[in-house]
Amino acid sequence: MSEQSKVAPARRRGLADEVADRIREAIFTGAYAPGAQLREVELSGVMDVSRGPVREGLRLLEREGLVRTAWHRGATVTTLSADDVDELDSLRGALEDLAVHQVIAHASDEDLDTLAKTAAAMERAADPHEMVRCDIVFHDAVFAVSGHRRLAEAWDGIRCQVHLFLLTRIGVSTEGYLQCIPREHQELVSALRSRDASTALSRFAEHRRHAIDVVTSGTEQK
Repeated sequence: MSEQSKVAPARRRGLADEVADRIREAIFTGAYAPGAQLREVELSGVMDVSRGPVREGLRLLEREGLVRTAWHRGATVTTLSADDVDELDSLRGALEDLAVHQVIAHASDEDLDTLAKTAAAMERAADPHEMVRCDIVFHDAVFAVSGHRRLAEAWDGIRCQVHLFLLTRIGVSTEGYLQCIPREHQELVSALRSRDASTALSRFAEHRRHAIDVVTSGTEQK
């Protein structure tokens, strides 16, 4: 068998990736809320591309969990069900618990200083959507300084869905949000600095539970 016959020709997918990037950004800025329809014709017109790259871009976002497609509705921004929230929370919790252990055991003081600076940047967030971005960046940094490459890759596999969950959270309520989130993350850094795994695990679990409680209360009121 020749070398050429072993590998299929590569396809250029740059345009579909760019389309996915732009739609993802629109979701994260709140232009498309959970449940919003994503019509191929409209998107192709706005972005001045054919429907093919839009369709492929939506498929990419579907694999990330940001978009769902149904034959009778087309593509919509994912609305997280109660089961979705439970599954995402349990998986995120398992990953973060391991990250906490790794950070406490292996992160340097300089690494923890980096986390502190990332938490401090939240004080400058001007609106809830920017705060959500800062929240995700902080947790990116926790996994980065864990020193566990595969763990960081596992987090990367769900981070867009966690971002969507946090958007769902601010869709329910933003009361006190800009004030409490920086404080919560500063407390997470302090817990990691203590090098006390029990304290840090408890703080991270409490942080996750606070957001879950807000989302759950919003579901119960509907």
